[in-house]
Amino acid sequence: MSTLHQVALTYVKNVGPSIAKLMVSYFGSAERVFTVPQSKLLDIPGISQNRVEQLKLGEALRKAEEELKFIEKNNIDVVFYTDAAYPKRLKNLNDSPILLYSKGNMDMNARRVISIVGTRNATEYGRQLCRQLIEELQPYNVLIVSGLALGIDVCAHKECVKLDMPTIGVLGHGLDMLYPGQNRSTAEKMLENGGLLSEYPSGAMPDRGHFPERNRIVAGMADATVVIEASLKGGALITAEIANSYNRDVFTFPGRVGDEFSEGCNFLVRHNKAALLTNAADLAYSLGWEKEEGMPITQQLALPIDLSADERQIFELIRENKQPLAIDDLSIKINMPMSLLAMNLLNMEMQGYIRSLPGKTYTIN
Repeated sequence: MSTLHQVALTYVKNVGPSIAKLMVSYFGSAERVFTVPQSKLLDIPGISQNRVEQLKLGEALRKAEEELKFIEKNNIDVVFYTDAAYPKRLKNLNDSPILLYSKGNMDMNARRVISIVGTRNATEYGRQLCRQLIEELQPYNVLIVSGLALGIDVCAHKECVKLDMPTIGVLGHGLDMLYPGQNRSTAEKMLENGGLLSEYPSGAMPDRGHFPERNRIVAGMADATVVIEASLKGGALITAEIANSYNRDVFTFPGRVGDEFSEGCNFLVRHNKAALLTNAADLAYSLGWEKEEGMPITQQLALPIDLSADERQIFELIRENKQPLAIDDLSIKINMPMSLLAMNLLNMEMQGYIRSLPGKTYTIN
């Protein structure tokens, strides 16, 4: 498939990602979109005569030829949405870009991908949380994605570089520049293990509207998004909302009451838009991750010795049952008052012997 025509498709007037994908699907390739008689374009649902006249396909091809010169000169990779290298987590989203420009050494389809976002005005509390989280995530072989902005974003990238963890910065402009400029040194180091990613061609400036668009890539290419410090207005909350709309997990650290850059995190928790996070173990537990690749989860088959008589009885009953047990069923089977049972269950959960599941059901941890 011709890279020239793939790039040219992004320059076609009044054609967004959804229509562009429809055109490629209808004709079989980006090249065919430019080589079939224009009258054939009218066969595509939603393409009117007026729109065909506005496409300006020749102009798009000329711009693409110039962009290819820049790409070749600067060792930039073009990743089309049908390529195997395209982020599979992002691919099936309706508004995902039809094409990405990448620079560096990256695997956008790593087994585990986490997006980390937060305020540009990060406090020392937020930066410390960010550094600690990434350090704790290192044993899980995670790819960290962020937006290479000031504050939490660049803190995440810097910590990844320090620990030699893969990290990708998604930019809101073309790869011919870097905004903000003070992050250039970090960006250059990221190219060795990760790199830079953008849907915008060279010459595209960091316009205000580009950053919310960029955020959908940050959220869409990850298994989950972690918000570290955020005000009620800003890109971090936008990214969290986008992740929620994609049915992706969102996590956030609790913030101090009354702190401006904790208000956004507390808002997400209060409105059930994010799960509360205190460390990387919480994240790994929620996502079902193991530290050692390919190693099964160790099941505790021996009866813990530090349980009370009531707790041992509860533990045995839950262990013997093949399915999670509801608290009502437990109360009946064990003939224990609900208040006492709830207290024992909480104590056992806090010790890590059992875990609660939706619907007030319990299983062995």
